[in-house]
Amino acid sequence: MHESWAARADLAEQAITTRHVRRLWGVPGTALGVVGWPAVRRERGYLRWHYWWQAHLIDCCIDAALRSADGRGRRRVARLTRSVRMRNMGRWTNAYYDDMAWLGLALQRAQQDLAIDNRSAITALEDRLMVGFNPVVGALPWRTYRRPDQAFFNVPANGPAAILLARTGRVWRAEAMVDWMHETLRDPETGLMFDGIHADGSLERKFYSYCQGVVLGAETELAIAVGDDRHVERVRALVDAVDRELCEDSVITGGGGGDGGLFNGILARYLALVARTLPGHDAQTERARAVAAHIVLTTAEHAWDNRLQIEGLPLFGRDWTAPATLPTSGSAVGSFHAGTVTPSEAAERDLSVQLGGWMLMEAAAAIAPDVPADAGAEKSSAASIIDSLRNRLL
Repeated sequence: MHESWAARADLAEQAITTRHVRRLWGVPGTALGVVGWPAVRRERGYLRWHYWWQAHLIDCCIDAALRSADGRGRRRVARLTRSVRMRNMGRWTNAYYDDMAWLGLALQRAQQDLAIDNRSAITALEDRLMVGFNPVVGALPWRTYRRPDQAFFNVPANGPAAILLARTGRVWRAEAMVDWMHETLRDPETGLMFDGIHADGSLERKFYSYCQGVVLGAETELAIAVGDDRHVERVRALVDAVDRELCEDSVITGGGGGDGGLFNGILARYLALVARTLPGHDAQTERARAVAAHIVLTTAEHAWDNRLQIEGLPLFGRDWTAPATLPTSGSAVGSFHAGTVTPSEAAERDLSVQLGGWMLMEAAAAIAPDVPADAGAEKSSAASIIDSLRNRLL
């Protein structure tokens, strides 16, 4: 059977919405993501619900709604949006700037692309990001702090915040954030972005895939908004660094559960944005778009090949280069610790892991929606697919 990438994204949508999306506390007209499958009681009752995972669920549902255009997807997005506020005790905001940036991005897309009125929510979130910006440091902290000496300034907060602010017209603040990240957190040896820096000046030198993804997204949005070549040049360099340092044969490696289940999917989402929208017609920029698309499509083939098929629907693995593991009801579940959700024993049970796989399928569909993708017989190389799509990417 020859399936298109859009068809695979549709199957991923069905898998997540069937297994994870339920009414919030049984209230009609609501919907929220259950954070594990099979779920334990505290997850079914939404005692655990993980705010920023819900933002990515909304984002993926927006992708699906744009593909189907039948009205049902739009209604689902509206229910999810309404339910996030309800579960968050009537508020849009919380104590984490990265969380708020992710929700703001999802709500801004829902308003722009699906005409769902989120003006008050977007304003509340955007205002918190603007007020939270530290003009002395030149960046946004990870969360609100009572003691300034405990502050941590990182890519996971400044990256999505810069994307949102660039899209809503606060370009000067978005540029300040990306310039700070480039000057402070870029590793000169690998070309990748470090995680962050503490108030005492000590660096967190870990490389996370989603840090690279949000910087690619922010620089691409600014390249479109202001037309400054420095943003295009940074994107080109970072795409090469990702291909060199985080991929094997153009397949994104590693993975995880808990919060980490979203990391590679976020990278794929913004690589697809680069492939589709990075401005410029010179050879170097054309190559960056092609490399970004190649990574997405090649990785998506591996993730699809390594999925489990349960009742006709995919279950994605924590690591797209290895076969997925079937979670069971006896598996230990993840927990929230020090601002981070830890993985479940079988990471495939985590909604984050399944959203990461769905995000990857949507990224592939955004680049090549109608290209046949055969998971069985001999495949066409991603490079040949890129050649056939070159005019579309330009």
